[in-house]
Amino acid sequence: MHRILLILFTSVTVSAYGQQSELSVQKIMQDPKGWVGTSPSDPFWSEDGKTLYFSWNPEQHPSDSLYKVSVEGGTPEMVNWREELMLPSRRGDYNKDKSLKVYSRNGDLFIYSKASGKIKQLTNTLGNESDPSFTADGNQITYIHDDNLFLITLEDGSVSQLTDFKDNKSWSRGGQSEQDKWLEQDNLSLIQVLKERKETDEKQSKYRKLQKIDRPATYYLKGQSIGGIELSPKQDYITFTLFKRAETKGTKVPDYLDESGYTEDLNARSKVGSDMSDAKVGIYNLKTDSIYFLQTDKLKGIEEPADYQSDYNRKGNAEREVISNQPIWSEDGKYLVVNIRSKDNKDRWIALVNPETGDLEVLDRQRDEAWIGGPGIGWTYGGSVLGFMPDGKSIYFQSEESGYSHLYTVDLAKKKKKALTKGTFEIYEPSISVDKKYWYFKANPEHPGIRNVYYMPVSGGKMIALTSKRGKSEAFFSPDDKKVALLYSASNQPTELFITNNPAIGSAGEEKQITESTTKAFEEYPWREAEVITFKARDGEEVHSRIYKPENPNGAAVIFVHGAGYLQNAHHWWSSYFREYMFHNLLADLGYTVMDIDYRGSAGYGRDWRTAIYRHMGGKDLTDQVDGAKYLVEEHGIAADRIGIYGGSYGGFITLMAMFTTPDVFAAGAALRSVTDWAHYNHGYTSNILNTPVQDSIAYRMSSPIYYADGLKGALLICHGMVDTNVHFQDVVRLAQRLIELGKENWEMAVYPVENHGFVEPSSWTDEYSRILKLFEENLE
Repeated sequence: MHRILLILFTSVTVSAYGQQSELSVQKIMQDPKGWVGTSPSDPFWSEDGKTLYFSWNPEQHPSDSLYKVSVEGGTPEMVNWREELMLPSRRGDYNKDKSLKVYSRNGDLFIYSKASGKIKQLTNTLGNESDPSFTADGNQITYIHDDNLFLITLEDGSVSQLTDFKDNKSWSRGGQSEQDKWLEQDNLSLIQVLKERKETDEKQSKYRKLQKIDRPATYYLKGQSIGGIELSPKQDYITFTLFKRAETKGTKVPDYLDESGYTEDLNARSKVGSDMSDAKVGIYNLKTDSIYFLQTDKLKGIEEPADYQSDYNRKGNAEREVISNQPIWSEDGKYLVVNIRSKDNKDRWIALVNPETGDLEVLDRQRDEAWIGGPGIGWTYGGSVLGFMPDGKSIYFQSEESGYSHLYTVDLAKKKKKALTKGTFEIYEPSISVDKKYWYFKANPEHPGIRNVYYMPVSGGKMIALTSKRGKSEAFFSPDDKKVALLYSASNQPTELFITNNPAIGSAGEEKQITESTTKAFEEYPWREAEVITFKARDGEEVHSRIYKPENPNGAAVIFVHGAGYLQNAHHWWSSYFREYMFHNLLADLGYTVMDIDYRGSAGYGRDWRTAIYRHMGGKDLTDQVDGAKYLVEEHGIAADRIGIYGGSYGGFITLMAMFTTPDVFAAGAALRSVTDWAHYNHGYTSNILNTPVQDSIAYRMSSPIYYADGLKGALLICHGMVDTNVHFQDVVRLAQRLIELGKENWEMAVYPVENHGFVEPSSWTDEYSRILKLFEENLE
């Protein structure tokens, strides 16, 4: 009989087949602050490079606090709130020689002098001043106030308004109707005062034009929002981006346990296919006092249809809609480049802009019949790595042209592209050193599951390892680049903070460990360093996986499916799934063999791996799980009828597909916060992989578990938070009704009234994983 269960805290005896563990579900799912400890995060250097600041919580307070340590190392000290308030903001802009830094804090502008160490407040208003930036000569500062660009002259403090963007309150999306025009004219003919005021306004406007009073042109936003307003280095153009949010129907998520005592509706996202927002780059020509927009209609390939359209006998050459954003000026103001994406996610263009006309010259086009993505390439609305090289004559960017995300440059005069890195690995978060001689970046050339920090000549060449540990290292360079703060973790050791010398600048030095974050209780257990192995999939591809091997195997196995789809978990660093990692240690203690597979669609393995799920989620990503089960049977002596599967979010979706479409492979499955029908998920993620339901219904029908529910044979546990604003509770409600109508009885559902997509309460985690453990103990005998 199926059961829909409300949350109950249950105690589970941690034993199976006579085996015991010193771990328990209650123990590993308790508040991690007091049980695991809190790792340091978000390190940053003082402006003089003598002090390293970071967030930490060794005292197990309700939230993290700011700590500091000397560049030479030593014992970290908590920073008191007065000192913290006096620190310059981490974000801001420097002048050319980095002697001054301007930043915004609490809506006002401040300037920091490196020589004196003093901070001067530039504005003190009730408004909000933001995004300050030095002009090219360093004598003035631009900033945003009320969606407009202003200019402060440092010498005398004078302020000028450079743009006049206005939200026209009387504007409506349909424009002024004939009815509205008639009403206005009728009102003006009846009310003499209104007529006189209108005539006065018109006369004053004509007089200002005759007097040539220097005022910026007015541009009405007409319901759009504006961002990225930037003055060109030569102060002759202003670039900006206009955003128009689609008018879509959102989803109401009922909160049954609101503190008010009433059921309150939470406003959540719309569904895929309905969010077709716009972003376009505009140019304000200060010489001609005119505004115009980039001309994208002649982009190479703009009319090229996606291959999938042939499945529906669509042939038209209609111009595709695009999103333009991220305009960037060269330091001397000679060049302007922009990043443009097609709304169907198949193309990305990097183009040189003629600021006088808005015309474009394509410098690089990346086409992918699946979707454009990968490290440093970003999503539709920005986030791509794109900038100017130190010579100011070429640009750099990342591309998956080779099949892996690498660094490229294009010479703007010769239009010649050059690959700075290459190989079967990926580049992450590249940046250029202070002296402009080197690149710094993370990469995984040694193994997909090992990320270290590298440096390389800025023109390309040999990659030199700055770190070389097995795990994951992240680097944070001091202002002069001589010192490096490192966050490092291993698969069985949470992240800790270190300080070392930068070998690219001087001699390498010993890494000094700054923090020790784990608790004594956590350290008492011998946490496994999960082995990362590969097995061969049915199509011959090598699939990476973590495997937890018990000392005394019981012949049963569990496969864990990570979430997010595009995420990596078969690696050698501390997992973001640390609760699951501890649960897998518990399962191994009890005799279960556990696999954690980086299936098709996972991050870290290049373009073809990323896009292998295109138009069929639940295809190769699922067969990788099935082939993993086969590997367990053939190589580890697991009984074919004693394999379970579980996962959350995308992992929950795969669990449902496994239980519905390969029911003879998995005896039991736990689907947590799972997508059941992709037509009900969000646009930004889903449209990349499956296009839209209206345009590609075949892909949605093939990829959604709810259509395959009749195939359920094994025992299924469904767990979901009732206030999930990501994968809505409605998803599993619809599936529950489907299972009821199909007469299925071997399933149950546990609902969690106070939980969103990511659970917070230890009691919820404990209840959920107690049920998962019970599911496996009862069905994998």
